[in-house]
Amino acid sequence: MTSTLGSSFDEHHPPKRELLDDCVHCGFCLPTCPTYVVTGQEMESPRGRIYLMDLAGKGEIGLDETFGHHMDTCLGCLACTTACPSGVQYDKLIESVRPQVERHVPRGLFDKVFRALVFSLFPYPRRLRLAAFGGLLYTRLGLRALVHRLGILKLLPPRLRALEALLPPVTLRALLAKTPERTLKPAGEARLRVGLLAGCANRVFFGDVNAATIRVLAAEGCDVYVPQDNQCCGALSVHAGREEDGRTRAKGTVEMFERYDLDVVVANVAGCGSTLKEYGDLLADVPEYAERARTFASRVRDINELIADLPARATRHPMKTKVAYHDACHLANAQGIRRQPRELLRSIPELSVHDIAEAELCCGSAGIYNLVEPETAEELGRRKAKHLADVEPDVVATANAGCLLQIRRFLDQGIPVVHPIQLLDASIRDADPLDPPQTRS
Repeated sequence: MTSTLGSSFDEHHPPKRELLDDCVHCGFCLPTCPTYVVTGQEMESPRGRIYLMDLAGKGEIGLDETFGHHMDTCLGCLACTTACPSGVQYDKLIESVRPQVERHVPRGLFDKVFRALVFSLFPYPRRLRLAAFGGLLYTRLGLRALVHRLGILKLLPPRLRALEALLPPVTLRALLAKTPERTLKPAGEARLRVGLLAGCANRVFFGDVNAATIRVLAAEGCDVYVPQDNQCCGALSVHAGREEDGRTRAKGTVEMFERYDLDVVVANVAGCGSTLKEYGDLLADVPEYAERARTFASRVRDINELIADLPARATRHPMKTKVAYHDACHLANAQGIRRQPRELLRSIPELSVHDIAEAELCCGSAGIYNLVEPETAEELGRRKAKHLADVEPDVVATANAGCLLQIRRFLDQGIPVVHPIQLLDASIRDADPLDPPQTRS
């Protein structure tokens, strides 16, 4: 692709000049930016990154490895957009620049191979399930304990150490469990026909979250439809600048849900939900999908958003539990959903919800960030875990699969980490939140 006149960016969706000019470099974004808080470097802040984009847009610097590095190290948490008094749309700027980086900035061999591995695995549930089975054997056969005891792990590159550390505690039964395509409310006419995005990592590692989501929706009078396709929504690709791959997956997701006559499409993963809501923009210049994508996006709701705003029908049983709530970035900042998860939790009698210090700082998960930038992600993860532990909770709740994995890695093993919908499901079932549905109290 050719560059625009006087610009280092090519002509395919470069960052818009009017959006760059919105930034007055006031600095209100600095204390909310995780990479600036960790490094203290100007170029590791939203203001600094916008300055680099501005220079590249004017052709004063090229799209070299230094430019690419500063764009890669952004978590895309969008806390800066919430803090900015000028309304700078940093989300649109970083999403337009990352594909430019992917197209024009050369990567080293190991970086190329590692990213290829990530994107050949995580968007494919079947491959991910097979890899999870390998991880289960690695743990059950004692190989993991041996590797740690011999210090072999310390010899590996940081990215591979992070990949090993993020192995979730899954069981064979969980890996083999299947989500039914259709779950009807117990009796009478349904309030809503709801489609649930099963997710990629979510259906493999957090099938219990999907099961709890379905049970709550059915208890609240909804018919639930879960497409069985192994279709990724494209969130990981979009957030990493793999634009064409993201578009292809978005088209497939629209087509998948069009098979059902739905009132609402629900996501219980914050990162996926924010991307689904952006399909109208993502496919705006694809004529055969533009209107369909806008219609689809208008029907998307996060599960916290839907349940909190739906008048309750199911009885909530008391749960004397102290909950530390972590705002997932793509729920709070990208979707503007902060009130609803707290309202959902506070609808449970005797349950108390507690906010934490530095709530605006990302936990370091951020899609594939904790794999490709493991050192920064680890520092942020430990920082977040400390603030959560300081509340002395019985349980931690957060509404994103990546956050669940990241926080579980660094938090004291005695504190369970769950999705808010699991607590509501347990309250409706009058059960312990960590018990399977068969074991009613």
